[in-house]
Amino acid sequence: MSEPLKSADIDLIQRIIPHRYPFLLVDRVVDIEGTAKGTGIKNVTVNEPQFTGHFPGMPVFPGVLMVEAMAQTAAVVVGVGMDLADRNFGVYFMAIDGVKFRRKVGPGDTLRMEVETLRGGGKVWKFKGSATVDGELACECEFTAMMDLPK
Repeated sequence: MSEPLKSADIDLIQRIIPHRYPFLLVDRVVDIEGTAKGTGIKNVTVNEPQFTGHFPGMPVFPGVLMVEAMAQTAAVVVGVGMDLADRNFGVYFMAIDGVKFRRKVGPGDTLRMEVETLRGGGKVWKFKGSATVDGELACECEFTAMMDLPK
């Protein structure tokens, strides 16, 4: 019996979730514990398209994209935990609750998204997420998603 996967590189991430550039917001996922939790990594770079207008001369990574990055991380965690690579499943936001933005994020920062499953197993999953840079909290929230899982 093989050891369960504990991480996902960019190739596996793209086999699990449908997002692609410029909307793929997670570079790798590490410390995956089944479908219970995991940590996503996003390296923020100045050449990303949102910095053209957010904001010229003072690039700030949009808060809503931090929330999206946490959701993508959660989808990868579930995908790895349920062995869903190449199974073509969809994930859709249903709710985002208690969002708090605590720190500006910009080019050169490494965003670390920690997600934990609060409820899951069927179509509707609920997660708690936090995003940090150098150990400093940048964003936190809870979010609910519908997983359109293959039969």
